[in-house]
Amino acid sequence: MQELETEEQQIEAIKAFLKENGIAIVLGAVIGLGGLWGWRYYSSEQLASKEQASIAYQNVVEELAQDNASINSAVSFVSESDNSGYAVLAALQIAKEAVVREDFSEAAKQLKWAAENSDDVLKSVANIRLSRVYKQQESYDEALAALANVSQPAFDAQVNEIKGDIYQKQGNVDKARAAYSASIESKDNNALVQMKLDNLASTRVDGE
Repeated sequence: MQELETEEQQIEAIKAFLKENGIAIVLGAVIGLGGLWGWRYYSSEQLASKEQASIAYQNVVEELAQDNASINSAVSFVSESDNSGYAVLAALQIAKEAVVREDFSEAAKQLKWAAENSDDVLKSVANIRLSRVYKQQESYDEALAALANVSQPAFDAQVNEIKGDIYQKQGNVDKARAAYSASIESKDNNALVQMKLDNLASTRVDGE
């Protein structure tokens, strides 16, 4: 969906980073271990662990795409994985499949876990998706609370659009208008949000 475009791009960038730079992340800690042989052993073990986690994650994604019944094995991967990065990505994928099956309780469970076990970009992505699930369940206070945990400015337009949707559902026209306007200011040429804003205005006129 178009509304997920920014999130998916961020996730793809993180996947690439994990694949290409996973070893570099632990370089500083490894230096303290001392010794060429210690470094070689440690780096070899870390590389093998990263490769295994990557393969396991790819298998989980492929199984989910082919058979929704495999969601149980995917949940097990998340709970048992020692690599939180891949586990978070798997949790996001499980939540996505759960939404397709309209299992919003499972989706919320996975997204809350992902938000609690990640930071920065992935935490923001998880909270945005969690807010949408809560909105679908008409749990508007929880949806707004999830949005409050989105810290990445890149998602400001999406956050304000969802806020506008929530306020509109609650019948708070003034807050909805302000949120949609803020979303448009954050992202130029946002035709969909502009249409929502225009419809909001026409709805109020009709109701007067």
